[in-house]
Amino acid sequence: MSVGILIISHDGIGETLLETANHMIVNSPLKIRQLPASRECDPDDLFKIAKSMCEEIDDGDGILVLTDLIGSTPSNIAYRLAKQARVNIITGLNLSMLIRLFNYPDLSLSDMTDKAYSGGIDGITISFGENNEL
Repeated sequence: MSVGILIISHDGIGETLLETANHMIVNSPLKIRQLPASRECDPDDLFKIAKSMCEEIDDGDGILVLTDLIGSTPSNIAYRLAKQARVNIITGLNLSMLIRLFNYPDLSLSDMTDKAYSGGIDGITISFGENNEL
């Protein structure tokens, strides 16, 4: 058994990040689905699709939902899913977060959530040129 991963993001973001992660780490055993949310989507219809996807990929260890932007339609749908048992959410999806998940596919839901979060944070840095100040 393993944790299922559902990416809910604005058009193209989740698909592109997932394609890139799959290109970098081939043959990941994770059960991952991605659901794009277009500007014209009906959030209730998208929620039904997301719920169905969760049922597909949940082997009993729970679901980690990744979204791109807090407060947006994808994030609102994720929070509706979290009313179900064993659904954790992380907003601020980035490639570093996905790569971290691909490298640790056998973690529990809680540990995977922590690992994804730390991967996302660790992948963000700030660098300044010689003449720039904060």
